[in-house]
Amino acid sequence: MKWKYVLTNHNETSERHPDEQLKSRYYKTTQAAALKAVKEMFEQMDGCDIVAISEERGELSVSLTKRKKAFIVVTVISVRPFETAIDFSVTTETKWLPIDFGFSRQLIIRLYDQLAKRLTYIGSGIYSEK
Repeated sequence: MKWKYVLTNHNETSERHPDEQLKSRYYKTTQAAALKAVKEMFEQMDGCDIVAISEERGELSVSLTKRKKAFIVVTVISVRPFETAIDFSVTTETKWLPIDFGFSRQLIIRLYDQLAKRLTYIGSGIYSEK
């Protein structure tokens, strides 16, 4: 793991992210079903408050208030019928320095692990460029 992912208070996933664990992940489902699964996941997590949901834009905003405070934005995009990408953006609230020692990165990895229990995973980052 690179230091730049630890010495920050913000991490997000993307299609071509250099960190394999932070690449966009694809699931065999519809956008509506994926958004519902993400919503239910956060509703069942202790210390999470759903701030806003935009079904039209496929976005969900969550405030994490337990242990560390963080703001999470989830983007759910349908790329083909029954192929949906899910991305996370996590910003941690820190008191002194803008550093969360890898918390935002680890949170994204844990969220993807939770989603793998709810949705059928089919690949990452354009399936790692096939």
